[in-house]
Amino acid sequence: MKLEEQKSAPSLLPAKTKARISVIFAAVIGFYILSTVKTGATIGDLLDGIPNMGRVIVKFFPPNFNVFVHIIEPLAVTIQMAIIATTVAAFLCIPLSLLAAQNVTSNKFVYTFVRSLLNILRTIPDLVLAVIFVGLFGIGVLPGILALIIFSLGILAKLISETIESVDMNPMEAMSASGANTLQKISFALIPQVLPQFVSFVLYVFEINIRASVVLGLVGAGGIGIVLSQQLKFYNYPNAMLIILVIFVLVVVIEYISTKIREAIV
Repeated sequence: MKLEEQKSAPSLLPAKTKARISVIFAAVIGFYILSTVKTGATIGDLLDGIPNMGRVIVKFFPPNFNVFVHIIEPLAVTIQMAIIATTVAAFLCIPLSLLAAQNVTSNKFVYTFVRSLLNILRTIPDLVLAVIFVGLFGIGVLPGILALIIFSLGILAKLISETIESVDMNPMEAMSASGANTLQKISFALIPQVLPQFVSFVLYVFEINIRASVVLGLVGAGGIGIVLSQQLKFYNYPNAMLIILVIFVLVVVIEYISTKIREAIV
């Protein structure tokens, strides 16, 4: 008996760790089951809906390429919305990121206030923001741009502030010892360390804004989303399919260009 025990392979994890992993795994499975029961979203419902999905998808083909010339202008508006919103958010997030970084902002009240503000900005969905701004300013491009600016600001400031908190503080401390002021420390010790990640995050948010601007158009916030919404309302599925294909190609091209730029910078 002792020889058999000696031949068995030793366990990679202690028994206590195994028990914890088992409990966590059981809890996750329990949440899945509870969510399924409470929402009524069962696999049976999915299987029942598949035939309907197939009938609807068939109506989208073939796409109507004749409408391509009519969607060029709203597509350009969508890209312009994303460019303006991302640029404005990129500038606005710089002071907010510095104030939300614990290693730069020593005032706890200011740090907590800015952190809370960023959490609030990220809590509000971009679609809700678009609905609010459409109610304030009416249907058009401006509500979409404002919604994207706030949406982008919450993401960018959060990501960049965390990047700032992870930088090497030795250069800033060395400049402090030599008598440099705060602006000089940020310019010559902090920005060089953060700049590659800053550019990468801005490009990433730009990609997100292209997709988000399409969705915002569904509530009247400008861009090609309005055209897509109209075609779906009038059951012009081949026209809608072409718009979806154009958006897909646009997103893939922008993602490819952004990836190449990030690889060249980071």
